[in-house]
Amino acid sequence: MISKQPTGERLLLEELPDRWRGLREAGPVRYDETQGVWQVLDHETVAAVLADPATYSSDMSALAPTQSDFETFRQGNFVGMDPPEHRKLRTLVSQAFTPRVVQGLGPRIEAVCARLLDAVADRDRFDLVDALAYPLPIIVIAELLGIPAEEHRLFQEWASVLFGGDQLGEAPDMADLERALEAIAPTVREMNGYMLDHIRARRADPGDDLTSRLIAAEVDGVRLADQEMVGFVALLLVAGHITTTALLGNAVVTFDRHPGTNAALRAEPARIPAAVEEVLRWLPPFPELGRRVTRPVVLGGHEIAPDSLLMAHLGVANRDPARFAAPDVFDVTRHPNPHLTFGHGIHFCFGAPLARLEARIALRMLHERFRMLAIPSYEDIAYQNPAVIIGVRHLPVEVRRP
Repeated sequence: MISKQPTGERLLLEELPDRWRGLREAGPVRYDETQGVWQVLDHETVAAVLADPATYSSDMSALAPTQSDFETFRQGNFVGMDPPEHRKLRTLVSQAFTPRVVQGLGPRIEAVCARLLDAVADRDRFDLVDALAYPLPIIVIAELLGIPAEEHRLFQEWASVLFGGDQLGEAPDMADLERALEAIAPTVREMNGYMLDHIRARRADPGDDLTSRLIAAEVDGVRLADQEMVGFVALLLVAGHITTTALLGNAVVTFDRHPGTNAALRAEPARIPAAVEEVLRWLPPFPELGRRVTRPVVLGGHEIAPDSLLMAHLGVANRDPARFAAPDVFDVTRHPNPHLTFGHGIHFCFGAPLARLEARIALRMLHERFRMLAIPSYEDIAYQNPAVIIGVRHLPVEVRRP
């Protein structure tokens, strides 16, 4: 589903926070009759839920529709695991995907940004998503994994299918999810097969890439099995890149809707990291995280039974007035900014440092390259399905150079 917003109406990216504000007014915990799920909405309770995997499990297999291709993918996808399996995989992966590895990518991210922006150097208008926000994180992650450059386009195609949400409405039920899983299963199968072949090739001929380091990672004599690596590599490649794509698009739209922001950041680039954090608070790409309740609990005065589906709403929690001063004001100087967009506890987003680094570098280079960057027509923005991810699918911009 692609949304288009006519000029003069509220933008989808502005309507969503209004909806979240309405949820907040209903109290910290509510039951959504339409979807049959509990929603947790205040910052304190969302953080507590995310920090308690024993009570609020990330393993949703008992509640979600089953599909064989996704079961294969789940073996290495530690986002959907609880301890001790989660701890084992995350520890192994952490040996290869270290903070030093991420920080070392800075010069390469700058080089990729420069090449992508050089490609539109003769144009006063271009689609920012097509030109920069989509290809940048794909290229960076694929290179990191040792995947040939000519095959990078595959990952954009896979992500388009997996996160397009074309089979879903804005409030999907289980029947919708079953249909969506069946529709995208061939893509998951193709992706799994490709990744498994790549891992086996690296096992036979190791290099200096992340895939080879994952193969070599060992904790207490335990190593990652090939299928476990498939799940993690696919997660990093697909979910990792789409988060940065959404963050960049959301930043450009939000800055444009708040006059003076681009000029201020262009004048003081050191403020860009704080601006990125405010965009993350303002428009979390994945505004809800699902959890399965494992035992009877009482939240916000409500008794919640075991095996209930609970949604921790990051979008609402990020605007909790008990935690944020003037939460409904976009403030690029906000400090501190304890948003929950990357999660909390053992499942804090593994790719957060890379997404932040890519966004900071890309925004700085956009401001260096262009003395003006604006959205000429909001009618031409195409949005992702907000039931899947908050972001733009197409973002035509107009630029002027120094």
